[in-house]
Amino acid sequence: MTDMAGAFSRITGILFFVAWLACAQQPTLEDHVIFFCSFDQGAVAEVSLGDSLFYTAKNFQETEEAKVGLHDPAVVLATGKGRVGDALHFTEPHSSAVYFQGFRNLGYSSRSWSGSCSFWLKVDPEKELAAGYCDPINLTDARFDDAALWVDFTDDEPRAFRMGVLGDLQAWYHDDDEGDTALAQRVVKVNNPPFDGESWTHIVLVYHALNTKHSSCTLYLNGEARGVVEHVHNPFSWNEEEAKIMLGLGYVGMMDELSIFDKALDAQEVMQLYRGKAGLNNL
Repeated sequence: MTDMAGAFSRITGILFFVAWLACAQQPTLEDHVIFFCSFDQGAVAEVSLGDSLFYTAKNFQETEEAKVGLHDPAVVLATGKGRVGDALHFTEPHSSAVYFQGFRNLGYSSRSWSGSCSFWLKVDPEKELAAGYCDPINLTDARFDDAALWVDFTDDEPRAFRMGVLGDLQAWYHDDDEGDTALAQRVVKVNNPPFDGESWTHIVLVYHALNTKHSSCTLYLNGEARGVVEHVHNPFSWNEEEAKIMLGLGYVGMMDELSIFDKALDAQEVMQLYRGKAGLNNL
């Protein structure tokens, strides 16, 4: 009986060790970060698979003349005012183009593209934003309506917050009569979004299997799924070397902890990011 108990104990120990080893070898959330800028080290990404530098150009049509770094007095670092550490502050409306390069930093795939874009905003939409639509972020190689993922504040009163999932322009837009309907099918609109100018709001875009027939994109605000665009059958055809992480188009407010993951985060992982007190640097 003693020998049987000893054998059972050894087998139990082996099984426990195997289970522990399997769990230890599972990729963790930080293993999927392919781009991260906390703005605590200036306007440069701490993690990047591609170019880590921040660029400023006169506009997005003249990026060949872009300069490295912050060169617009309306776009500055706000020392100690970030959700954690410093933040990027768009102090007033500006016409310059500010961005990170998207090549390799977005994990784009022409066959099946999945990933997530996470960041924090602090803004009072009714008091700080200028008139018109304002895009805090836009992931594209061309423009907002041609193979692009973005979020914006509308020009409604009160302002709404939207996520756009627009494939190749020639694939989804055919004529003016149907343009608005086609756009609405590719947009999530959140009325009365949780922005107040006093607290930070967490935004995550989770995109799954773009460039396939099983694609979807979900918008999360403060850890809560607020809408999904499904079956985006239109292709996202990029010249990846031209892709950009465009920031602050018409936006006035603060941004912090910009990160890109090479996987579509699940709801639990999004909540983990939202609840993390020390920010992504803690990972």
